[in-house]
Amino acid sequence: MENEFTVIIVEDAKLELKGTEEIFRTEIPEANIIGTASNDKELEELLNREVPDLLLLDLGLGGSTTVGVDICGRVKQRFPEMKVLVFTGELLDEKLWVDVLDAGADGITLKTGELLTKHEIYSVMAGKKNVFNQPILEKIVGRFRETVIHGAEQKKSVVEYEIDRYDECFLRHLALGYTKDMIASLKTMPFGVKSLEKRQADLISRLFPETEQRGINVTRLVVRAIELHIIDVENLDADE
Repeated sequence: MENEFTVIIVEDAKLELKGTEEIFRTEIPEANIIGTASNDKELEELLNREVPDLLLLDLGLGGSTTVGVDICGRVKQRFPEMKVLVFTGELLDEKLWVDVLDAGADGITLKTGELLTKHEIYSVMAGKKNVFNQPILEKIVGRFRETVIHGAEQKKSVVEYEIDRYDECFLRHLALGYTKDMIASLKTMPFGVKSLEKRQADLISRLFPETEQRGINVTRLVVRAIELHIIDVENLDADE
């Protein structure tokens, strides 16, 4: 038998609130729901009366997807010992998940698949961080798999096409729209424009079959570098 603890639920959809309360009643009888709130103001009134051990927080309140993030950051600053578990239907906005974790949330459960289970509740109450339910874990594992495969393909291309750090820097800045004059002025690129033109021609000879090397412009060269995973379109940061 788990120790008893108190909970406040923040949820503005009445049907979903009823379902969540039923989950607690049947699956987690140790939880004592001391209040429910549908908005920021109602939550503030509840917190002024009693601070719960756990705040179960929906992110989308009143049509806004960011109110929950703001609430999380504020209550974590005021009550750092209080656990915050996000229970959200925001299935596609992954940036929102990152934002609420940065705001101090102890975990995120998505309103899909197995929904909320006692495993997530007990894990958060035991002090664990980054607690997720199966649907979000599947997304995280999928992203991890993509990252690992992409990294392996990038390493393979770097070796196969003999790409050095100057080649990568040159291609990355071409992808960002830099001219050769601009690239030559970078602190990380100790070459003049003429040398960069030679490097471009050399890259074309390495990255394209001999029969396809005629008429290759900068755009096609950059596209080829992306296709070969030599540069990553999601990590195109400029050097100084």
